[in-house]
Amino acid sequence: MKFETLLKKNRVIFDGAMGTELQKRGLKPGEPSELMNFTAPESVAEVIRSYAEAGSDIVSANTFCANRYKLSTIGKSVDETVAKAVEIARSAVGDAHPGVPPLVALDIGPIGKMLRPTGTMTFDEAYDIFKEMILAGVAAGADLVALQTFSDLQELKCAILAVKENSDLPVIASMTFEAPVIAASVTPSSSYESSTDNVGHTGAGTARTFTGTPVSAFAVTATALGADVIGVNCSLGPIELKPIVEELARWTDRPIMVKPNAGLPDPVTGKFAMNAADFAAAMDRFPSALILGGCCGTSPEYIQALPALPTSSGSATNRVCAISSGVKTVTLDQPRVIGERINPTGKKRFKQALIDSDTDYILSQAVEQINAGADILDVNVGLPEVNEKEMMLKITESLQSVCDLPLQIDSSDPEVLEAALRRYIGKPIVNSVNGKEESLAAVLPLVKKYGACVIGLTLDENGIPETAKGRLEIAKKILDRALAIGISRDDIIIDCLTMTVSTDENAAITTLSAVKSVTEELGLKTALGVSNVSFGLPNRELINSTFLTLALQNGLSLPIINPNADSVMGAVRAFRLLNGYDTNAADYISAYSNVGDAHPGVPSETTPTLTMESIIAELDKAGADFEAGRIFLPQLIMIAEKAKKNLDKITAEMPVGAGSSRPQESANKIILATVKGDIHDIGKNIVKSLLASYGYQVIDLGKDVSPETIADTAKKHDVSLVGLSALMTTTLPAMRETIELFKSRGLSCKIMVGGAILTADYANTIGADFYAKDAKGAVDIAKQVFS
Repeated sequence: MKFETLLKKNRVIFDGAMGTELQKRGLKPGEPSELMNFTAPESVAEVIRSYAEAGSDIVSANTFCANRYKLSTIGKSVDETVAKAVEIARSAVGDAHPGVPPLVALDIGPIGKMLRPTGTMTFDEAYDIFKEMILAGVAAGADLVALQTFSDLQELKCAILAVKENSDLPVIASMTFEAPVIAASVTPSSSYESSTDNVGHTGAGTARTFTGTPVSAFAVTATALGADVIGVNCSLGPIELKPIVEELARWTDRPIMVKPNAGLPDPVTGKFAMNAADFAAAMDRFPSALILGGCCGTSPEYIQALPALPTSSGSATNRVCAISSGVKTVTLDQPRVIGERINPTGKKRFKQALIDSDTDYILSQAVEQINAGADILDVNVGLPEVNEKEMMLKITESLQSVCDLPLQIDSSDPEVLEAALRRYIGKPIVNSVNGKEESLAAVLPLVKKYGACVIGLTLDENGIPETAKGRLEIAKKILDRALAIGISRDDIIIDCLTMTVSTDENAAITTLSAVKSVTEELGLKTALGVSNVSFGLPNRELINSTFLTLALQNGLSLPIINPNADSVMGAVRAFRLLNGYDTNAADYISAYSNVGDAHPGVPSETTPTLTMESIIAELDKAGADFEAGRIFLPQLIMIAEKAKKNLDKITAEMPVGAGSSRPQESANKIILATVKGDIHDIGKNIVKSLLASYGYQVIDLGKDVSPETIADTAKKHDVSLVGLSALMTTTLPAMRETIELFKSRGLSCKIMVGGAILTADYANTIGADFYAKDAKGAVDIAKQVFS
């Protein structure tokens, strides 16, 4: 049976957990499950056969960690591991269903290292790792690819591209989410659409992945990239996943997959909360989900109970018109402001910043526009004196590290566009394509491949038509060509081109008429570079704001303006208010009542005198913003890394012992380690980065570290604080064992514990001194210990 045929069923059943089932059959804590493809293939086959007999339409090959980075620990190649796993799965399902056996999925999880800018792995390195697995899966005869348990949207995008570019296999894209964080101090902006109130906004109350990706950004991005199925798995049980799946269904028109854990595990016993009957009963909460299965803690018994559920009513039928960054989604259902200031045209200071590679100045332009109310940032770095491709990659990465707004990639060079689109985190806008054959042929395929929105300029080989009708005809041509290659109508934006009235008194009337025609006759969104209208005239801002008001009234969707111009930005805010977009006048009141701080978590244009006190204060502010949900992991890491560089710069110029506000390395030593049997260290590495930025001396023992090694190191270096990390329920006993060893040896240092599966209650149960909920919590503990 083909995957496309399978999706026509009223309900599709996936399998359940592989890792916990293999642990029942001898897999040791910390060992990659793929090892058993070679040491105990009959056990792997037994698990897969059991799922097939339980009613699974799709089963997973034992390949979740079969990438070169993780397989290096067992001395096996990707090709041999994937080939062996698919062979075992194919044989097992053939035994269970000799007629029409279940499909075999190449199961792929995260690599285990974070991508830049949060981590150190480059996009190309990650792509090569995924590509190797995909090619091995194709050679082995896998039926589809299941990308599961991803938390980094950029890594997921990389994996989807690897599938699309190296195979014809269908792809399921699934991320794992944490429960929404509620922070009363955060007030959502009314400028961002939500499934309830303001889910597209980066405030509290939104379910997010570990790296800060909201459900909306995941759905919008994965749908645009062409994933065949969008899903959620792991982390939470079916009860906790209900609002997340409901949210997912509102942002995609693709079939939905749901694979929850068997409830939440008891941190003391490691047992999951739900039995098979409870799990199946809770799974009827997902009428919009086509594919149901299980993750950690589930077994064939759980899967066997699923077919009795009512059939699916189908996934969402609406494709929401939206763009996104990695942490924020902006719907294009009302006028949205595109900030125009990141562009060298007519800006001597900006040109010099590009030549000098002055990233701080360029980021300051982004910050100013965000604070002024921009919804999207246009990014144009084209200048003869610089390598545009390299500069575009550098600036877009920097912007996405510290700013949460979606970007508009602005270049006339298709090579530059593709490079930026490939690495962009989320779904951007491309600026631009036009009616010339050369442009249509070069740009539209990139828009389709990378799932972007695109602005179409109403000009062609004959130039810019002087009439509104002529511009409408070019708009129709761009629309037809875009639709022909599969670009959604919702992703097409037309720029009817603003011409200056200083040389043609009818220029504004022509543009406004074209905007109205494109809006009403073609049903498309429109964009305009507003300030062009006043070129060569005095008091330009008056002309700009008046023209903008007229354009908005004629249907303008995306004004490209300088949001720092008060009257121009005021025209947008007033229009939104008067046309019912600004609920309770929240945005208008916020802008004009002197209430609210500048955009949090982003470095300001001017830096105050650099002192240890000011740097620590900035770190503390970033930590508070992180805890409140105003910034997210990438921004926190970026700020921490910058702070560490500044601290290192200061201390290099100071005599030993000076600067009492900075921890002294000779005394403030902290050990970090992932406990024995656990090979997950991403969380530990983030804690390390933040602690180091505060000046603490971190002794990183790595992952899978024995209790004896940790205790010996603590005694040798006379440390005052030890941080233990664990991500797997099966390795929690090693954490308890480590703490007990410290006590039996009479070591007086304090111990903090952390990890996704831990709770404060469990930390107390095993005798830990502190529980660190996240990296910021670890810093707070360190401050307390060393105070």
